[in-house]
Amino acid sequence: MELKDFLITPIWLCIIYTIAMIYKKRVTDARTKKYFFPALHLKIIGALAIGFIYQFYYGGGQPSGDTFHYFYHTGVIWDAFWDDSVITGLKLIFGANDGGLDVANYTYKMSWYNDPHSYFVVRVLGFFDLFTLHTYTASACLFAFTSFSGMWAMFLAFYRRYPILHKEIAIACFFIPSVFFWGSGILKDTLTIGALGWTTYGIFNIFIFRRRLVFSIFIVLISLWLSYSIKQYIALCFIPTLILAMSLERIKQIKTPILRYSIAPVIIAIAVGGIFFFFQKANEQQGRYSLDSISQTAEETAKWIHYVSETQGGAAYSLGDFDYSPTGMLKKMPLAIWVSLFRPYIWEVRNPVMLLSALESLWFLIFTFQTFRKNGIKRVFKEIRSSPILILCFSFSILFAFAVGVSTYNFGSLVRYKIPLMPFYICGLYIVGYNFKIQKLRKKQKSLQKNRSN
Repeated sequence: MELKDFLITPIWLCIIYTIAMIYKKRVTDARTKKYFFPALHLKIIGALAIGFIYQFYYGGGQPSGDTFHYFYHTGVIWDAFWDDSVITGLKLIFGANDGGLDVANYTYKMSWYNDPHSYFVVRVLGFFDLFTLHTYTASACLFAFTSFSGMWAMFLAFYRRYPILHKEIAIACFFIPSVFFWGSGILKDTLTIGALGWTTYGIFNIFIFRRRLVFSIFIVLISLWLSYSIKQYIALCFIPTLILAMSLERIKQIKTPILRYSIAPVIIAIAVGGIFFFFQKANEQQGRYSLDSISQTAEETAKWIHYVSETQGGAAYSLGDFDYSPTGMLKKMPLAIWVSLFRPYIWEVRNPVMLLSALESLWFLIFTFQTFRKNGIKRVFKEIRSSPILILCFSFSILFAFAVGVSTYNFGSLVRYKIPLMPFYICGLYIVGYNFKIQKLRKKQKSLQKNRSN
């Protein structure tokens, strides 16, 4: 914390809340307006809390947290503006990662300069620094506001489809502690979950509501590009499930049964072809997450995080010994999904931050168990298959849970990595429960009508 944090951050908070007040009337109604500012408050609190916790609880700096490492990198860029020239500083923010001689005096100080995914966050933070004068807390608030915009967009998408579930959707999008905490500060996760929210908003507009098509297509392309630039595996999990779910949505909208059954195979074939084409392009352009090397990437990531956890007293977990081939990973799929959704357990807690994650995992487990107990396993799966939105929620959640569970091996990292799936999974459970309630009410109404007629 520096003096300018106390001078500049209040100014930016006033700007952020002024913008929020202006746009609140445009993006809320009588039901949703009560969630707007509480959700924004939590985002701002989460952004500041991350800095405080890493500074005072973990001791600050590396290896205690990426957030200060990003800030260190933008400090180098900030020095370039003052010590060299504006052109040099702008090249470090907007230029290519070619290591040119004109920026070499600064790039050698930045260990993440040759990591395009981490350096992308540095670019965003460096851009914000132009307006906050390289002030950590002010830039953190801008990160939080950016993420809030995406999460509010996600909330609107689900709310417009299920307006009666406004409270439940608000809980899923805004009030899960890990989501508003780890998805608010100067971290990759803040930008990616915000981008995922905007992607969801655009997709719902295009395929479900049929509104603002040009704007929505633009939003989807930009937000998917943002996710892909920072964490490619989010896009690799989301795009295939999105193609599948929206294809089924198109099939469901065909009212004539004969036409629906005749066109369905064609639409499904196009969807499968689109998924194959997407993975083929990823295979050609991105070696680390290509189909040929994704197993090796998962193995290297898991072993490295597990090694760091063991040597530094972290909260490591294990899926047991197995071959990191596609077949070997699939055998561990149920265990990896279970770890991501329902662990750590309470007795595995080692610090206060981990306790929060354990309580959330316990809630996920109880909520899931109650949903299946009340409605039956077969009926729940049948309900999911009948709804493209539920297919999107659960297929993305399960696939993403597998991806992070099989490659993380540390509960401290897992709680951050899994936050993109949490709103979708909880929204899915709430929607399933709501659909069954509606079905029960309809059965009661039919039985009452029969009794009256008799």
